[in-house]
Amino acid sequence: MHRSSAASFDAAAAHRIRTALGLGPEEVAHGMRTAFGLGHVTPELVTAWERDEVPPGREELTGLAGMLWCSPADLAGRPRTLREHRLARGLTPEEVASAIGLDVLAYLRMEQENVWRGGDRPTQSLRALFRLDQADLVGICGRHAKLSLLLRETFTERGTGPARAVARTASLDRRVVDVALRRLRAGHTAAPDPEAFAARAVDHFWEAVRASA
Repeated sequence: MHRSSAASFDAAAAHRIRTALGLGPEEVAHGMRTAFGLGHVTPELVTAWERDEVPPGREELTGLAGMLWCSPADLAGRPRTLREHRLARGLTPEEVASAIGLDVLAYLRMEQENVWRGGDRPTQSLRALFRLDQADLVGICGRHAKLSLLLRETFTERGTGPARAVARTASLDRRVVDVALRRLRAGHTAAPDPEAFAARAVDHFWEAVRASA
């Protein structure tokens, strides 16, 4: 079944709002099937959304927001891809390419592949134009999945290897990473649902980085 995906989704917000309402995944799924005609939605799919394993489609996001008595905007996460950042700022590919000094076809190719490969000057221009922080930059450079895998490894493996690889992938000072990883491991140990916490390891890592700054 083909579904158009939502531009971005805040899995943690969905979980937080659902639990605050006292609803279980079964109730949300049932309501989405009966009230919104989304017959394919199961409790397992609702849980997968909340664990950030798969994003809801546009119709699913609307139905989920209806079940959670909130606006779809309340479930929208921060942009992650080049295209999402551009759309969030209401810019055309031509406007972006002109502002950062790239050929529009070269920019569009990177946007379609979702891997930023600009040099130093275009990168700095893009950061200013999109107001990107380090987490955003790592994401648009296509390193989100690798960082997620490395962070999951740090929950079970200690030592300098994983920390060094995380620092390199996130382009951060090793000392900052060491402090952030200690916070991350403590959060994982204390989490009521460690697997759900691990599924959002990247988001929790950047929160720990900001707290350590």
